[in-house]
Amino acid sequence: MKKLLVLLLSFGYFSIFSQSKVMVRNSGDQSPISNATVSCNNKIIGRTDASGMSVFTTKCKKVEISANGFQNDDIVVDKVMEVFLVKTDPNVKNIQTIVLENKSDPRALEILRKVNENYQQNSPKSLDSYSFKSYEKISLDFDEDSINAYNAYITNRIDSLKMLPQRTMKAAERKDSLESVNLMKLVGGSKMFLWERASQNLYSKKYGEKINILDNKVAGLKEPIYELMAFRSNRNQIPKEVREENRNLYRFFLTDSIEIEGRENYVIRFRQVDDKQSAKQRKFNGYLYVDKATYALKKIESNSKIKSEGSITSIWKPVENKWFLVKENYKLKMGSTSFDNDEAKDKNKTKEEKDSTKKHTKKFGSYAFVTADYFDFKTSIEEKPEDFKGYTMSVKNSDGNSIDQYRTENLTGREAATYTKIDSLSAKYKLNQRAKALTGLLKGKVRLGMFDFDLARVIGYNKYEHIRLGAGAKLNEKFNRFISPDAYFAYGIYDKDFKYGVGVDVRTTLQKNSFFRAEYFDDVMAAGRFSENLWNFRMKIMNSGVALNNNMFFGYKGFKVSYENDLTNALTINIAAKRTQEESKFNYNFKELGSRFDIASSTITLKYSPNSKNIMTPTGKYTYEQNLPELYLNYEQGYKALGGDVQFSRFDALFVHNFKTKLGLTGVRLYGGLVTGDAPIWKNFTLNGLGNGNGGLNFNLTSYLGFATMEGGKYYNDKFVGAYLTHRLPWYFKSFGKNVSSFDVIYRGTIGDMKNPEFHQFEFKKLDHLYNEVGLEWNNFLSSQFNLGFFYRVGHYNTPKFKDNFAIQFKLKLLGF
Repeated sequence: MKKLLVLLLSFGYFSIFSQSKVMVRNSGDQSPISNATVSCNNKIIGRTDASGMSVFTTKCKKVEISANGFQNDDIVVDKVMEVFLVKTDPNVKNIQTIVLENKSDPRALEILRKVNENYQQNSPKSLDSYSFKSYEKISLDFDEDSINAYNAYITNRIDSLKMLPQRTMKAAERKDSLESVNLMKLVGGSKMFLWERASQNLYSKKYGEKINILDNKVAGLKEPIYELMAFRSNRNQIPKEVREENRNLYRFFLTDSIEIEGRENYVIRFRQVDDKQSAKQRKFNGYLYVDKATYALKKIESNSKIKSEGSITSIWKPVENKWFLVKENYKLKMGSTSFDNDEAKDKNKTKEEKDSTKKHTKKFGSYAFVTADYFDFKTSIEEKPEDFKGYTMSVKNSDGNSIDQYRTENLTGREAATYTKIDSLSAKYKLNQRAKALTGLLKGKVRLGMFDFDLARVIGYNKYEHIRLGAGAKLNEKFNRFISPDAYFAYGIYDKDFKYGVGVDVRTTLQKNSFFRAEYFDDVMAAGRFSENLWNFRMKIMNSGVALNNNMFFGYKGFKVSYENDLTNALTINIAAKRTQEESKFNYNFKELGSRFDIASSTITLKYSPNSKNIMTPTGKYTYEQNLPELYLNYEQGYKALGGDVQFSRFDALFVHNFKTKLGLTGVRLYGGLVTGDAPIWKNFTLNGLGNGNGGLNFNLTSYLGFATMEGGKYYNDKFVGAYLTHRLPWYFKSFGKNVSSFDVIYRGTIGDMKNPEFHQFEFKKLDHLYNEVGLEWNNFLSSQFNLGFFYRVGHYNTPKFKDNFAIQFKLKLLGF
């Protein structure tokens, strides 16, 4: 009897405290909507009363709200919810009683200002330590409203195909036809893609962040995709709708206040700025709940302008006076799948026939669905150094066998079917190999079996070789997990000469980046290049054009041995020794010793990146978040004692950082170098001019350390310092299209000297006065993925002719700062 009583009390407790309340209103005049239905999986679980309110209990993550005369909407389940329905009448905008001005409510802006000011104080990272667990699920599927229509369409389509006259088909055609039908059936009964991840998140002010992957499962893949494991939400970032820099992209309105779990909240509605209005367009793009006591975000729902394009919902809760994200729900439209009712593909159709065919084409929208639940919060944990060792992210288990322990809800029938059906097609369609190939592209490589081909070596251009064609390949972990040989070759169209290199990496452990390398090479390079040791693929690609207009090249042939090790997640060291023969490819004489030298040297390189986040994969370390600041240090020492012709010391350093203020985002690159002793000109520093020097329009592609207005290959120094400063103005706007544009103000400057320029017997100039150029860069120029910059040279090196001082630059947006 006692147990029964406890059970009944427990049932009563959960019945009361798991209840949710929703308020349904007209988006036009804010009036309540009565008799609106609340549905879960097509079952009605509640109706609104005269005040537009409904109280219900459900295990569903989302519920649908519908009412006569209004467009349906769905909403993520929470304790308290509010939804605004849009009238189905296309002339609704003509009868709305509330006219929104094209400016934000000052009261709403003041609240948002305080949200930004208090964000760090409200963030869990203001605690000394904490931990929590998370369960995340990503899937690709049709919208729920389209699944039944799709299945009915496929059934009718297959039936109609059976009724067509049978024609003689080749075996390959029959096989393709059957596979096409089977694939259409499969998509009707399961999701197209499904991935689950469970993780443990640790944080310590002393030791930093640590993420342990507790388990991982991907439909159709036997091996985990480590790069996918590194998928991160915005739980540690201010949502883009609230950020100061995006303030001009939205209009905000303080509309109400609401009590949630005993705490008062401001309700701020927002809409995206747009000149065009549509009957299908929402009046509001979303809403914010802001806790009155702390100015912390309690909830945000951000919708696309058109309902069918998707939505994002995030919900926070206070734990020990800090606000932790507890739930996220994304729905993003990825495109449409279309099917032509006419099986025959007649290329000779008239335009009228083709237009008629388009009208009868069925389209089904496909969406990416992301859900995340965060739980088991602890605001004070035992901080053991061993718990934070290694890279930021570690994989404890990835076979998917224990993922059901962490699920916060059972899989639906379609989700469960995804694992069985997609797994059955995995081998047939080589999904595992294709997934590996896609992850290789993140590192600039194409994976084919046990070979990784280097995309950066396929084609290039410089003033010595002109067009450079080549190929490079490396044997990956499928060959051997510890030993990885590689080779490349290249051919210059202008110099008509082959270049090549061979090498091998030998890992000492699979737990982190630690390996020995030996290599032999015979190649050419532009003189005076700044060191790029330990730079990542994106940085190297961005800087690849820095010597495009430098025709001073030298050849180098020899061998090199090195050892690289990640001492910590933040600190990497590389130690190398090499013996080379180096010779200028231009008319040059150094101290009457000629133009060819035997050089014996050693190099030590350090990279310090305290905020970057890494994970170890079978292919090596993968940096899934490159966060600033970063510091690169190189020291090379040449020796006569080991058979070298010259003795010298070469040091260079690069520091990169950015920081945000109320005035906008500022980026800084500080760099410099110093050479002492006897070193030929190519061991000194050219000052990275990108200009062509031919007297015409100076147009070039941006580079990581280059000067748009400086002539390439003109200046050389044995010591110099440089600065690259960029400041993004806090003004964001749209020209047309979907991309948001902004402007960066840019300054580049450098100064240095050459101690004995007469030692280097060829035509060049030293740069011993401050060289300055200023510019304005238009980000996402005309809504494209390119930035367009205009630069002008000022100061000592300015000339009377405008065109000599002026330059235009293009930059691919994804290269970033």
